[in-house]
Amino acid sequence: MWFANFFIAGSMTMVIPFLSLYIETFGNFSDQYVKSWSGWVFAITFVTAFIFSPIWGRFGDHYGRKKFLVIAGFGLSLCVFLMSFVTSVIQLFLLRLFMGIFTGFISTAQAMISTQTPKKNAGQVLGTLQTGNVSGTLLGPLLGGVLADSVGYSYTFLVTAIPLAIAALLVTFGVQEYKLESKEEKEHKYSSKEVIQFIFRHPVLLMVIVLSILVQIAHFSIQPILSLYVGELHGPENLAFFSGIAFSITGLGNLLMARRWGRLADKFDHEKILVVLLILAAIVYFPGAFVTNIWQLIVLRFLLGVTLGGIIPVRVAYIRQVAPVSIQGEVLGYNTSVRFLGNIIGPLIGGLLSGYFGISAVFFISSSLLLFGGITLMITLLRHQKPKAIKQYN
Repeated sequence: MWFANFFIAGSMTMVIPFLSLYIETFGNFSDQYVKSWSGWVFAITFVTAFIFSPIWGRFGDHYGRKKFLVIAGFGLSLCVFLMSFVTSVIQLFLLRLFMGIFTGFISTAQAMISTQTPKKNAGQVLGTLQTGNVSGTLLGPLLGGVLADSVGYSYTFLVTAIPLAIAALLVTFGVQEYKLESKEEKEHKYSSKEVIQFIFRHPVLLMVIVLSILVQIAHFSIQPILSLYVGELHGPENLAFFSGIAFSITGLGNLLMARRWGRLADKFDHEKILVVLLILAAIVYFPGAFVTNIWQLIVLRFLLGVTLGGIIPVRVAYIRQVAPVSIQGEVLGYNTSVRFLGNIIGPLIGGLLSGYFGISAVFFISSSLLLFGGITLMITLLRHQKPKAIKQYN
């Protein structure tokens, strides 16, 4: 599963650094037009992902998550392959929309590993799995930038489709899933209404899920316009390559710390580590508005990766701690769905803010959101006790 996550993450991030540059090849457009459409094309994938995540989560709880992972791998491969033949922004937009149906591969892989991992070391195991995702994220933009500069954007999409198909094959022939159910779970299947009621009865769990949208808005607001920011700082020379570095360096910080944050969370409580990570991320995000050269931006992106690297595995491990096994897939599905909602809103906000107020405004707003999330979670923890899973599920 580590290698499957590596191929998926690497492939999906290969094309992100030059997505806005790809749009520019379709015609003679203004900067504001490119920035706005970059946000829409980037975000639209997560509209369908937002809708389908709970559906796939419930599907996984009842029929197994391996089946979805195989479907998702081949579906992503087909969509990316077809993107190499588009000739307009609308065609790219529609393919990105359709691709959202299959976008939950990594989150579903996390859910599958989470449900089959002992609670006491869930954070460390998920942190290790996260390094596969991060390793792909680290290498993907670099390779994508080199390919784009060498053979062009269209051929890069063709190459990207190959490892996505390989990931699906790895899951098909190399992953074994075990169905975990207690006697009570076999006798009674819980409805989506009961799952939602469980979430709302536990304020800290609800807050952790709400934080997903804030983190994703902050993280994704800069993504579709980062290459444009790199162009402002560095100039047009080897732009795709340096954009790839700016993207991937975040993955390096993530790779170095994801497993360590998971281990710390297992030892000192996942909620407390989440508060620390959110506040630290806010601190390192803010100075991005004031950088004057590409290397200052790269250093800050690395530090951002160090802090953000622990948020996803720690958040998933926390849900593993408090949600019963029989409904973990659906709870994680709602969490993923909220994340994708943040992925929709983030690029749109980033595109609008940068278009009207400049790219610096994106850093100010994103930093404020992360700080707000950290403080709000801390207040929620002080007011409410840590929730416990319903006994009959365990």
